Amino acid sequence: MSRRAHGQIRSSQVITTYGPGALIDMPKHSAIVGGLETWPKTSDLQEILEPRLTSWLQMMTGVVAPQLFAPPPDSNDPREAARGIGAWRFPEWFIVQEAIGGEERERSRRLVHRKALDDRGRIDGRQVVATRFVRACPKGHVDDLDWRRFVHGADTCLRQLWLDERGTSGDLADLVVRCECGKSRGLYEATVLETNPLGTCWGTRPWLGRNSHEDCQLPSRLLIRTASNAYFPQVVSVLSLPDRGTSVEAAVAELWDDLQIVDDTSGLSFIKRKPKVAERLAPFRDSEVVDAIRAAKTGRTTDRPVKHVELDALLAAPEGFGDDVPINHDFHARRLPDHTWRRAARSDGIEAVVQLHRLREVLALTGFTRLEAVTPDINGEYETDVERAEIALEPRWFPAVENRGEGLFLQLRTEAVKSWLQRPPVTRRLEDLTRGHERWMTGRKAQRPFPGGPYVLLHTLSHLLIQSLSMRCGYPASSIRERIYAHWEGKRFGLLLYTGSPDAEGTLGGLVE
Repeated sequence: MSRRAHGQIRSSQVITTYGPGALIDMPKHSAIVGGLETWPKTSDLQEILEPRLTSWLQMMTGVVAPQLFAPPPDSNDPREAARGIGAWRFPEWFIVQEAIGGEERERSRRLVHRKALDDRGRIDGRQVVATRFVRACPKGHVDDLDWRRFVHGADTCLRQLWLDERGTSGDLADLVVRCECGKSRGLYEATVLETNPLGTCWGTRPWLGRNSHEDCQLPSRLLIRTASNAYFPQVVSVLSLPDRGTSVEAAVAELWDDLQIVDDTSGLSFIKRKPKVAERLAPFRDSEVVDAIRAAKTGRTTDRPVKHVELDALLAAPEGFGDDVPINHDFHARRLPDHTWRRAARSDGIEAVVQLHRLREVLALTGFTRLEAVTPDINGEYETDVERAEIALEPRWFPAVENRGEGLFLQLRTEAVKSWLQRPPVTRRLEDLTRGHERWMTGRKAQRPFPGGPYVLLHTLSHLLIQSLSMRCGYPASSIRERIYAHWEGKRFGLLLYTGSPDAEGTLGGLVE
C-alpha cells in the first residue's frame, strides 16, 4: 500500500458511498477502500458524541461501548503530513489497452496479472487498465476472477489469455475469454449460477489486508466493479435530542475505559476516587451506575426504538415561532400556533406543524453487503442477525458524520389516517402492494413485514411535499430527506422533511421559511 495520496472524496461519502470495502476508481488506479485499521489513530481523529446512537450500535453489533469518529479531514497546509484513509490496489488482473484488430468489429486484448507489469505499471511499454469483472458473494467477499479456471476448468494451462470483443455493445454476450491453447468460453456463462462457473467463494476480504480470509461455502457470482450492486452500506442515523448526554448510559459510555473493570458498588467507589469519574457520575445513584455497566457488558438495552424517542421530542416542542434564543444548538424546535396555518386548504388531516430551526443528525457506518441490499424496518433498524461484512478486523469504533440543518415536521390526525385507510380504492391498492411485497420477499434471508398503509400514506405525501418544497425554497429535491414515523402501537403518525450539511454552520436556510 503506497503512502502517497491518490485521490479525494467528501467526508460524507466515506459513510454512504466509499466506505471500507467499497470499490473505487482513482485517477491512476483502481482500488478497494481499506478497513478501519488503515485509518489514522483514533487519537488523531475527531470523536463524535451521540450516546443514543452508540447504545443502538452496541445492541445491533455487539461491540461494547463503541465510539464514533469522523473521517480524517484533508489539510490545506502542504507542510503537514498527509492524513487519509488507506486503500489496496484491486483487482490484480488487467487488460492491455492496445487492442489487436481481427475481423470487422472484433478486438482482442491481453489479460495480464499484476506480477507481469513493470515498475511503471505497464507491460511491453503498453498501458493497462484494471478489468471491470470480479467475483463476489452475498457475504461481501470479493476477489479476482480465476480466469484460467474459468476457461480451462481443472487444467493448469499457463499460456496467454485474451479477452475478445465480438461486437460494439460491450455486453457480456459479446465477450469471450480465450487462451492461446485454443480453449475459449463466453463471459456470459459466468452468470449461469446453476453450473457454478466461478467456483466456491474463497472468503477473501482484501479491504482488511492481502491475507484476510474467512470460511465461506457460497458460490461466487460475477460482479461488475462499477455496478450499483457492488456496495450497499448499512448506515444508521439518529437525531440529537435535548436530553442528549444526561442519561446514566451516556455517562457510562463516556467513562468506559475506567468503568469496564467495575463489577459492583465497592469497585465503583474505588474508581470514583478519580475526580473526573466522581464529577460525571454525581447525578446518579451507585446502584443504577452498576446496572448500566452490567448492561453495557452484556449488550442488554432497555432503550425504546430511536424513532419513538425522536417522535416524543418532536411532539413535545413548545409553541412559538423560533425567534427566541436557542438553548440547545443541536435541537431547536417550535410548534406553530394553530391559527397561523389551520385555515389553509386541506389542513383538516393535520394535527400539528413543528418547525425545526436547528437539528443535528449523526450517521454511522456499521458494515455493508454486496449483490443484495438489506433494508431496515420502518424504524430504521436492522435485524441483529443480519450478515454484514465487517469494516474492521476487530471493530471497536465506527466511522460517522454529523449533519446540521433545519426541517419541517407534520403530525397527522389519527382519525384522518384511519378514515383514509377505509376508502375502497385505498384498500384495494394496499392489497396489491401487500401481495407485491410478499413476492419481492420470497427467497430473501431478511424477512420484513409489509410496512403498512400509514407508511405508504406518509411516504407518498412526503415525496409530493419534497417536490413542492424544492420549487419554493430552492433546494434540489435530492437534498431534502424524509424521516417517517408510522407507529400503529401509539396511534401516532408524522413525517419530518429536513436538509443538512456536514458544515459546522449547517445549511443556508430557507426550508423552514
